[in-house]
Amino acid sequence: MTTIRDIAKLTGYSVSMISRVINDYPYVDEEKRQKILGVMNELNYVPNRMAQNLSYGKTRNVGIIIPFVNYPYFDQLLSGMTQAAFAHSYKITLLPTNFDQELELAYLNEFATKEFDGLLVATRANPIETFIPYFKYGPIIFCEETPDIEVGSVYIDLAGSLREALTSLKVAGVKKLGITLGRSKGVSRNSRLTIQLCQEIFPNFTDDHIFWDCLTVADGVEAAAHFKERDIDGILANGDEVAASILRNYQQETEPLIIGRENLLVSDIMAFSTIDHHVIQCGEKAFQLFFDKRLDKVKMPYTFIKRNRHGQVE
Repeated sequence: MTTIRDIAKLTGYSVSMISRVINDYPYVDEEKRQKILGVMNELNYVPNRMAQNLSYGKTRNVGIIIPFVNYPYFDQLLSGMTQAAFAHSYKITLLPTNFDQELELAYLNEFATKEFDGLLVATRANPIETFIPYFKYGPIIFCEETPDIEVGSVYIDLAGSLREALTSLKVAGVKKLGITLGRSKGVSRNSRLTIQLCQEIFPNFTDDHIFWDCLTVADGVEAAAHFKERDIDGILANGDEVAASILRNYQQETEPLIIGRENLLVSDIMAFSTIDHHVIQCGEKAFQLFFDKRLDKVKMPYTFIKRNRHGQVE
């Protein structure tokens, strides 16, 4: 196997000069650079990037802790992170947890062994206190609000967007509100906030008006049946695909007012209102905080897209 010392002997230059060319250092004489690159090409020499990374203390690899990717919110978030990472010549490694606390902890221990330069956390399975001992190993950026801890985070304006959406439903005449939410085990801070706002704006709102563990189109079918039995006339869904599935399973003359999230094409086609949380930009910003090693807390703006029955934006 050809080594850097072999390249040095064949070119007549020092090992340090070969290293500078391999690592694309500036201020190397162009004639020397071309001669060294020519010999490397003839010998099919490929630098050992792993060894280089160890010597620099960097892997140029960022880990992304994410529960799963077959859900529009996380898919968009990942898309933004990936675009930003590639723009900075970083690799990404997906670390899916399915909200398994032990698996998430195993990923943190991999991070402690310098498998990654940093972590981007889409959402957590463990309490945030679990992450604190790992801050010393590199930047960890959270894609959720972290008010009580000094750490970088990028988060959507959930309180503002939901308040506007719920108020819109009330003004439109909705009397009985139903909502769909994600995991019922280990209820997230976002779910608790959503319920609190529903109770504030719709005083007759009860736990029976919640359809939990709603993530897929199939879940939307069950949610529609749940809401029909309770004569729900307005729904705040946790995603546009779920909202579309619910509407599809209602009789047109009885379908409720519904608001989805993330401004997917289906919301335009089926003419229902939605909230665009600009999740792709959220993912891009999260990577940038990691790259810049900043501890900023960034609240992303949202856009409430209100559509009438004819699909026109009001």
